[in-house]
Amino acid sequence: MKEEIKALIEYRLQEAKESREEAEILLENGKNRGALNRVYYSMFYATLALLSTKQLSASKHSGVISLFHREFVKTGVISPEVAKFLDVAFDLRSKSDYRDFVIPEESKVREVLRESEVFIRTIESAAKNLVG
Repeated sequence: MKEEIKALIEYRLQEAKESREEAEILLENGKNRGALNRVYYSMFYATLALLSTKQLSASKHSGVISLFHREFVKTGVISPEVAKFLDVAFDLRSKSDYRDFVIPEESKVREVLRESEVFIRTIESAAKNLVG
């Protein structure tokens, strides 16, 4: 079972990195909304990888984020400062994807993209520490 969990974690971390790369490509081509969507998903997939270390999942994004905070932020595995990157990205992505006339500013997308790199590295390190 442990090898299956490790494989799932690696798969989800790879999804996170690929989504982040897609965000960079979209941003460089002036597609801010798509870039923001992909950068959020890069953090979301990393979060799913971390939840896999405890065999946890949820059917909604808000549930995934809630589990993440309960299991990893409140317990001190992930700092609140790094966790906030996910919260901000989720909020911005939700507004951008579901509200009319909301186009994210390039500077904000670049900021979230930078934060996603820190977030993914932090999650990857924590996951490796938890599963060995």
